[in-house]
Amino acid sequence: MDLAARGIDDPAVLRAMRTVAREAFLPKSLKACAYDDCPLPLMQGQTISQPYIVAAMTQMLQLRPGTRALEIGSGSGYQAAVLAQIAAEVHSVERIPELAEVARTNLSAAGVDTVQVHLGDGWNGWPMAAPYDGILVTAAAGRIPEPLIEQLSPEGRLIIPVGKAGGVQDLMELYKNPDGEIQQINRMAVRFVPFISSHA
Repeated sequence: MDLAARGIDDPAVLRAMRTVAREAFLPKSLKACAYDDCPLPLMQGQTISQPYIVAAMTQMLQLRPGTRALEIGSGSGYQAAVLAQIAAEVHSVERIPELAEVARTNLSAAGVDTVQVHLGDGWNGWPMAAPYDGILVTAAAGRIPEPLIEQLSPEGRLIIPVGKAGGVQDLMELYKNPDGEIQQINRMAVRFVPFISSHA
């Protein structure tokens, strides 16, 4: 797929997308579909995002070498592996124990050793390693979790789909000014699985 033709122009993101083998994060039955530009199913109703969306959301974060990132929704580990090609440290929070273990196994097999997968409620983020230069959420929330905003460093960005499950959502970019003020931009229309949390 030609990501550059679709507006992905950050060299670090393009390099990360070329480096990470998507098939390494898919079950055997779906490996032949690894480079179809569409989401693919995982266990318990979860999905691995389409390559374009992974690249676009990563580019929106504007991560640089040496930064720290947080991902909410580990899935099979693919998005975290892409983030790890740019950020120095990635923390990923997954609520489904079986998926968290799949992500850990896939990341280890792919030689990605800068991602830590944590089991927990993503609404709360992962305060033990905060603040983060970039936070990426891979499920659609009805509202933006306040803990994620709090865990964002000054000049950091939060990328999150916001809207009702089962329909079209708005992919929102939140930027925290150096003084702590939040600016929001609606980037595009997307479809994501719902953000499941006791707080949602």
